[in-house]
Formats: sequence, structure tokens, C-alpha cells
Amino acid sequence: MKELLVVPQIDSFRTFKEFADEFELGPADLILTNEYLYDPLMKDADTGSSFIFQEKFGGGEPSDIMVDEILEQASKLDFNRVIAVGGGTVIDIAKILSLDEATDVDSLYDRDQLTRSRKLVILPTTCGTGSEVTNIAIVNRTRKGTKMGLVSPAMYADHAVLVPEFMKSLPWNVFATSSIDALIHAIESYLSPNATEFTELFSEAAIDKILRGYSRIAKDGRQVRSEDDEEYLKAATGAGIAFGNAGCAAVHAISYAFGAKYHVPHGESNYQFLTEVLKEYRMKKPGGTIAELEKLILDTLVKYEFASEEESDGFTALEGLLSEILELKPMGAYGAVPEDPEDFAASTVANQQRLLKNNYVPLTEEEIETIYKNRM
Repeated sequence: MKELLVVPQIDSFRTFKEFADEFELGPADLILTNEYLYDPLMKDADTGSSFIFQEKFGGGEPSDIMVDEILEQASKLDFNRVIAVGGGTVIDIAKILSLDEATDVDSLYDRDQLTRSRKLVILPTTCGTGSEVTNIAIVNRTRKGTKMGLVSPAMYADHAVLVPEFMKSLPWNVFATSSIDALIHAIESYLSPNATEFTELFSEAAIDKILRGYSRIAKDGRQVRSEDDEEYLKAATGAGIAFGNAGCAAVHAISYAFGAKYHVPHGESNYQFLTEVLKEYRMKKPGGTIAELEKLILDTLVKYEFASEEESDGFTALEGLLSEILELKPMGAYGAVPEDPEDFAASTVANQQRLLKNNYVPLTEEEIETIYKNRM
């Protein structure tokens, strides 16, 4: 039985300049990033590298159209190493950009095997995706009407580099959605039938770090967030290691159709369904790992003085803490219409079996539709 696989070497530096010097960035490097990060934090490093700014090709999360245009732009450049500096969108595109003979997204999904001869180095600038240590890229396949994962060992980075400097200018909403996403990674991997004692260590550590930070925010205000930047960053990477081995499940699977149709950020769309899925799991199989998770969450919230020892429902207590970080709006607030739950449930079952197979307990299409309806 496979216990744990961690492929990228994990490095850390205080600043981008320190990283650039240590890795000897130069003309043979292609850096995919965002201009709002380049100007204040990267420009002065003067690496001589080629840059592609992701936002020049569209906003939001990766779509097949956006990725195809970036691949075309990169084909005009000469480089042997891809450096990703950004959030989930930049990281997922960089993984695809590093692949051999990557000319368009659709053809990659049709291949039996993907290969990579270029080096890949990833610097996450948010605290959520965990993608720096996984072999998965998520793309909104507009021609299929849903987000789908592209998975291959070729998409593991050679280095995952943690630079807390990038967290300093992270807007609150991006911090909130990305760190909640990391928490969901940790929770789903903890519940996964593929979890091992090793992945549980990473899941538990990530849950503890994030809930500790959130409890401090609830008590002392948003201004204390920056004091824990490095902890959030490490939690996201640890959760990435956990779900990269054990897998995510229904929360992610259910979020994709909704997020794709209404262009909801990944972490925010996952947040929609987290406790609904957990409560459905608990109702169907109340003992076992779901009970252990609920106790872990409740004990952690008591330890960090957000919940009292009299609390008995860990998932309701978690909802209360998360509401201090980000308002949970109903699907209707994003424009969802009455026919969406049925359509989304069918799409989830048809397109997300890669994730649904990791559920704590199986969910029927009707149960998934009910989860959507509960969030309307």
C-alpha cells in the first residue's frame, strides 16, 4: 500500500530576490505571473527572464481558451525552465505550459501519457491551492460546460518554493477564499478512503494551523492575519501533500459545475458545499472517521477559545468560525436558477467520478441534487 509521495523539493526564502539569486534565474527561464506581483516584488530582481502576465489573456480561473492563447504566446519564446509565481490559475497554467508538445488543452486530455522535459518551479502567492505539490491542473473546459482535472506525474514540480513576502499584499477576499480552500483540502483528504497515517499528519497539522489563525482573527480582528502568513502558507502546502496523496472528494466535485457556470472562485465555490456535504456524510454514516473529524474540529476550536466545551456540533461550530472569515451566500446570490440543482447534479455524476470515488460514503445523484437545493 502506498503511504506517502512527496515529489517536489520544498524550499523557502524570505523574498523573491533571495530566490532569484539562489536559483540563478536568467534568459533561459520563462516566468508566468501577474503584473501586479511583478511591479512591486519582482521587477528589481532584474533576472533577464521572459515574462508572460496571465491577466493579459483573461481574468478568473483557467479556461481552455485562456490556456490555448498562453500556449501560443509561449511557443514564440525559447526557454528550458518554467517558473510559476502566482495563485492557482497561474500554477495550473504553468504546469500545462511545461509539458512537451503542449499546443492546445483538448489534445492533452485525449493523450494516454503526458511528458515533460523542461524544469518546473512553483512559487505560490496565495495560501490555498496546494497545487505546488500536486500533479493536477484544473481547467474550465468551456466546450464541455464544466471544470475538469488534468492529472499526470509529468505535472509535478521540481521545486515548490514558499516566499511569505507575496502574502503581504494579498487582498482579504483572496486570502479568505484560498485559505478556506486549503482547509477543505485538509478535511477532504482526512476523510478519504485513501488516507494513511502519514497523510493524516499533514491534514491534521493544516487544520490546526488554519483554525488557530481564524480563531485569532475572530478574537483580535483582521489585522492579525499578516502575523500568521507563513503558517497559512505552510498549511496550504501541507494540505496539498495530503490531498495529492489521498484525494479530494464530493465538496470539490459538487463545486465545479456551479463555479464554472457562474465564474465563482474555486475556494468560494467549495465553501458553498463544505458543511452541507459533511452533514450528509454524518447522517449516512455517523460513526468512524466523520466522528473523528468532528471531534478534531471541535477540540481545536475549544483549544483556541472560539468554541466552549459545552458545544456538541463541531460542524455548526465550524460554520460559525468560517462566517467570521467570509460570508456564506446562497447560490441564488450568484445568479443560480431553479433548474440548476438537477442539471448540476447530472453534470457532477457524469464528469467528476475522479473525485466522487474518494467520498467518505457514496452519494447518489438525488442526494447531490439535494445538497445543491439546500444551498439555493
